[in-house]
Amino acid sequence: MTATLTTARYVFDFAEGSMHQKDLLGGKGANLAEMTRLGLPVPPGFTIGTTACRAFLENGDLPPGVAEEIAKHLGRLEATMGRRLGDPADPLLLSVRSGAKFSMPGMMETILDIGLTDASVQGLAKHSGDDHFAWDSYRRLLQMYARTVLDVPDELLQAAVSTEYAEWGVGTPEELPAEAIERACTALKQAIADHAGRPFPQDPLEQLDLAVRAVFRSWSTERARLYRRQEHIADDLGTAVNVMAMVFGNRGSDSGTGVAFTRDPASGATGVYGDYLQNAQGEDVVAGVRNTVPLAQLAAIDPVSDVELRTAMSKLERHYRDLCDIEFTIERGRLWILQTRVGKRTAAAAFRIAVQLVDEGLITLDEALLRVNGAQLGQLMFPRFSEDHDVPVVAHGVAASPGAAVGVAAFDSAAARRLWDEGQQVILVRRETNPDDLPGMLASVGILTTRGGKTSHAAVVARGLGKTCVCGVDSLTVDPVARRAVTSGGDVIEEEDMLSLDGLAGVVYRGEVPVVASPVVEYFEGRLEFSKSDDLVRAVDRLLRHADARRVLGVHANADTPADADRARRFGAGGIGLCRTEHLFLGERRKLVERLVLADGAAEQEAALEDLLQLQRDDFAGIFRAMAGLPVTVRLIDPPLHEFLPDLADLSVRVAVARATNAPEPEAERLLKAVQRMHESNPMLGLRGVRLGIVIPGLFAMQTRAIAEAAAAVTAEGLEVHPEIMVPLVAGEAEMRLVRDEIETVLADVATSTGRMVPTRIGAMIEVPRAALGAERIAKSADFFSFGTNDLTQLTWAFSRDDVEASIFPRYLDAGIFAVSPFESLDVEGVGRLVEIAVAEGRKGNPDLVIGICGEHGGDPASIAFFADAGLDYVSCSPYRIPIARLEAGRAAVAPTSSGSDTR
Repeated sequence: MTATLTTARYVFDFAEGSMHQKDLLGGKGANLAEMTRLGLPVPPGFTIGTTACRAFLENGDLPPGVAEEIAKHLGRLEATMGRRLGDPADPLLLSVRSGAKFSMPGMMETILDIGLTDASVQGLAKHSGDDHFAWDSYRRLLQMYARTVLDVPDELLQAAVSTEYAEWGVGTPEELPAEAIERACTALKQAIADHAGRPFPQDPLEQLDLAVRAVFRSWSTERARLYRRQEHIADDLGTAVNVMAMVFGNRGSDSGTGVAFTRDPASGATGVYGDYLQNAQGEDVVAGVRNTVPLAQLAAIDPVSDVELRTAMSKLERHYRDLCDIEFTIERGRLWILQTRVGKRTAAAAFRIAVQLVDEGLITLDEALLRVNGAQLGQLMFPRFSEDHDVPVVAHGVAASPGAAVGVAAFDSAAARRLWDEGQQVILVRRETNPDDLPGMLASVGILTTRGGKTSHAAVVARGLGKTCVCGVDSLTVDPVARRAVTSGGDVIEEEDMLSLDGLAGVVYRGEVPVVASPVVEYFEGRLEFSKSDDLVRAVDRLLRHADARRVLGVHANADTPADADRARRFGAGGIGLCRTEHLFLGERRKLVERLVLADGAAEQEAALEDLLQLQRDDFAGIFRAMAGLPVTVRLIDPPLHEFLPDLADLSVRVAVARATNAPEPEAERLLKAVQRMHESNPMLGLRGVRLGIVIPGLFAMQTRAIAEAAAAVTAEGLEVHPEIMVPLVAGEAEMRLVRDEIETVLADVATSTGRMVPTRIGAMIEVPRAALGAERIAKSADFFSFGTNDLTQLTWAFSRDDVEASIFPRYLDAGIFAVSPFESLDVEGVGRLVEIAVAEGRKGNPDLVIGICGEHGGDPASIAFFADAGLDYVSCSPYRIPIARLEAGRAAVAPTSSGSDTR
């Protein structure tokens, strides 16, 4: 019936729809429809589509006709279940859950047990024969409804229940007698009336209507917006609402609830993984308020349901062809599947599972590439804890999200943000996390909770964010008011004490554990033999090799020394796309630059250039040897010369002191005059790049001669050399033509003097908007273009990178002006448009033009697909990002023709 779904309707039965209609039904609704279609035991229900949410958010009310559609589908549901919503004798109860296109765990609202009232709770108690179950269900509804629909502060609600806890000396509702829960319900209703100014609604239809509206509103909460910005989810998608007949895991020892993974989401190991909790509802597991047992124990607790669940898990994994995350409830021995989705996983699990599925014949290698990404590969290259240390173990817990995190303890989100703002690494320590903790989780390198397991809120969100997480550390008692935690042995952890979390082993250390390189990096660097590597390294290697075979986009390195060049080659670079010559002038060589600036006449200037020539020639020769057979692009000096000189203020003070103490320093006086002469109010827009080569005679000629002579010398050694010379900050064709003439003259002179003509390409660095717009004319004098997207971004946005990242960007990110810094991920609409123009215009001027990018965006996973689509020939990035770029270039090549599961 999937073909019947249209946006002219707003509400759809689970029996309609399919997994492919997430835009309309949301991820949860689409998957509920798919499971219903597969014949799995899904409670009946219906989905209110995302179109209704978008209309609600735009107009502040449900669109016309929605109420009637809901009533129609509710009538069908009542007929199917043989019960009416809110019937005082045998009530039908409903759950109301959000479900956006992309999973946003814990960010939006859920309300259970809709339909319970003062009258129907009595009927539920009588019909079920269980007063405790009935009144506890009513308590859950009151608390959820008050918090979600009526905005009653959670502390008021907790206080209403805590009175009973204190009287009975217990800590959970499960331990209270039914009469105590009934009194707690009375207190909750009073708290609602006092705070909301209205009583809890006793009309079940009103409950349902207001619950649907509350879920729609939750799309716009601050925590939901923050999560979407973090995960790059569009704000205009909206959420669907899923209305389902309630099934109960809290009906006794033959009931329960759990979350199952068809493979381990932390490691990727095959098998059955998850958590189970007897006599509980789903939110008890997700919230982490009660510690679960491993799902493997279900076989002993309820063998029949265990077999049914494993059968369903196998069916879903083969159908979705991926790791599935499944929520289920067992009500008095009957299994119900409440939700499935392609499960979130750690980076290591993503690579292992992708390769496993290929070997099992479920997906192709192209599809496997789309199941992993460069950001995940970057996580695998992070360091891990050294095994050689004596830092004491303070506690053990559940290994929920792997990694090695070291930081100071913070006991709430505000403290985590404050410490992070102060520049410290932070470990967020909580009893359990909830969606309001997201800002603190984002500010932390690791998360520790004393409750919950691998499927708790903390674990799921941490895995999605790539954060280290250890959950269920029940030997630790957290006191958030006193801002401390106490171990079972009496050891006290105060705020800002140093902790280390091993998210792979589930271990908490008191102090700072040293870290070592990851095995993936060791393999790339040649320090780990493939034959001795583990299955993770083998999976990474296999997918990278396939990416290399499929990609069209070349991957080069930004490398300035022979050591960098050697590392880049080991990491898989196909050349050097940017060798920054100014980095070769640092350290002791600054004195030579001072001599050049202070030169009195042509003779002194030539002597200074000659000394620089000898050093540069040796530098380039070492790089050419390391990259023999591969292209090396050398950028002529780019920054203003004053960057290599003493600070003007410091030098002025030094000279002033010398004069005041009658101890003159002639050299300092000369240097001060030179620095004052060169001083610019805005040096990044002044004498730098191509302008230096034109204004300072002989500077570019010296660098060109060093490149050419080094190439000739290395060629004489029998090595193949492919030098390229790049002119920075070009703004127009006249600059490029003038400098190219000078470069070609020097190249010809070196070829004559050495007897070796080494073909050398000459190109322009496109980092000025004018150059991008005038690319056709510049290309007539260029063999290649390389986009310098750092400066291109600065000049397009009129941002000074050194200033705005601290002063402006935090507010811009919070306000949603952009989702990520344009220096981190390419601004496609602005800077990207200039790139597209320059590519098209440049190839008009020179059809053979080779085009690359050497800015920081060349190693950004989110930007590489854009560069591939824009028609670039290569990207260039730092050596450690080369594997990431290789992987993303392969993904870009297969993305248009293959489809993979969404692992967002």
